[in-house]
Amino acid sequence: MTLAEHKQIKEWIIIDERSAAFYALGIAKKTMRPVALVCTSGTAAANYYPAIVEAFYSRVPLIILTADRPHELRDVGAPQAIAQLNLYGEYVKWFQEMALPESTPEMLLYARNKAARAFFMAKEGNCGPVHLNFPFREPLVVDFQLDNLWGDTCNTPYLPTYDGKKQLSPTQIDQMHEKLKQKKKGIIVCGPQTDPKLGEVVTKLAAKWQVPVLADPLSQVRSGEHAKDVVIDGYDAFLRNETIRELLKPEFIIRIGAMPVSKAYLFYVKQHKDILQFVVENDRGFREPAGNRTEFVFADSVLFCEHLTANTELKLDKDWLYEWQQTNQITKKHLLRKTNNQVTEGEAMRGLLDVIPDNSSIFVGNSMAVRDLDTFFLTTEKRIQVLANRGANGIDGVVSSGLGAASNGSRLTLVLGDLSFFHDMNGLHAAMHYKLDVTILLMNNNGGGIFSFLPQANDRKHFEALFGTPLNINFEHVVTMYGGRYFNPQTEKEVKEALLQSYANMGLSIIEVKTDREENAAWHREKWQAIEAELLKGGA
Repeated sequence: MTLAEHKQIKEWIIIDERSAAFYALGIAKKTMRPVALVCTSGTAAANYYPAIVEAFYSRVPLIILTADRPHELRDVGAPQAIAQLNLYGEYVKWFQEMALPESTPEMLLYARNKAARAFFMAKEGNCGPVHLNFPFREPLVVDFQLDNLWGDTCNTPYLPTYDGKKQLSPTQIDQMHEKLKQKKKGIIVCGPQTDPKLGEVVTKLAAKWQVPVLADPLSQVRSGEHAKDVVIDGYDAFLRNETIRELLKPEFIIRIGAMPVSKAYLFYVKQHKDILQFVVENDRGFREPAGNRTEFVFADSVLFCEHLTANTELKLDKDWLYEWQQTNQITKKHLLRKTNNQVTEGEAMRGLLDVIPDNSSIFVGNSMAVRDLDTFFLTTEKRIQVLANRGANGIDGVVSSGLGAASNGSRLTLVLGDLSFFHDMNGLHAAMHYKLDVTILLMNNNGGGIFSFLPQANDRKHFEALFGTPLNINFEHVVTMYGGRYFNPQTEKEVKEALLQSYANMGLSIIEVKTDREENAAWHREKWQAIEAELLKGGA
């Protein structure tokens, strides 16, 4: 009630607590500012848990404010009283059990100090969630008629902080240069990250050194106005082959951001464990799931690239970048080849990227959706922000996170599979309630399509029940229930037409692309095999 009464606070009322937490996560991802989550005591707070785990691993600032029963009503069988101290364990950066409220100047000062510190802690270093637990005794209803209800207000932070960006010293830059100067072949890898400035500076560095930039679809490097002649966007397709991976062996890797989505890239670095590798982290962390020997650079990635561009000269193999570019062009030729058959998931993704508006956003689900984005999101001059829940890589809460991101700023397209959609159909209520303008591209292969690419697909006895998990749901009824427009295109051309119509409309539009899991897997494999055949024939 207090938050809703405050004129400077924008509140969103999301009835399902799990959906609310993922919705807040989406807002925070889009705005890169802390968002507060507020709930009553008991299992309401427990329903926040999945989104808090995702926020921790994807480094998103959330401030969780949970109401609680007073101390005398804990562990005595009182209703709606669970153990809420350190409820989220190691998945929050900071926890505080707040004192019981008192109407004294000292306690108001205490509360304001804790609030300011919570805001700072959520953004400090690697961003993440913080948790404050509030025990309250009855009466619980606030008297909004009190004089000077909000006290003294100001437009500056209560506890201002001066938090500088990390950067390497000139001596450390020289040390890196010394290790690199004898190398002839290198690559720069940009994994999932959110800094919109990285694209310009990393491509300038790569152009100076004449090395390729392998850019993940979530790196914010594949789109925008910066030069992209050094950007390699088809590596997930051609690095699937062991021989090609060996032919393209580098002598060093510099990776910025998290590990890329591509499993083919993971095979690539595992195959070349002996090479020199640097991983750049803006603050701290040891994100290297391949287990390779790695040198970690803790410095702001934009400043890091700028300093290397200004202070290093490398004499690399002149044909190295050209080899990657030619391989990439052959790959893209096959990926863009069109057919007139029933639309596949890859073709639907390709169609989306043809017609999506400039200055818009994509929120992509996990499993097949993010992998098709990796394959078909080719470099573009359009300014497209790409977001995803890639911290814990779950399929829960994706609808809510996408709608949260859609509630702030540019037009958003949410791309996800049928299982992710089913897991979070409650999230659609926010689109109806707040009249959000959002397009959802729903890839429906009636189950877990990603498993058709894995070895268990060969087990005919148990595969369908345990991994295929068909839903057999008519999603058109769901769309109608939440007041959306429904489209069911049959070809890539019809997908584009439906998308363009949705962008011209206000409110919720859902475009359902129905595919067959086995046919989809075969279509992808045919593409990969054609790419491999041409590359190996020409010596890659």
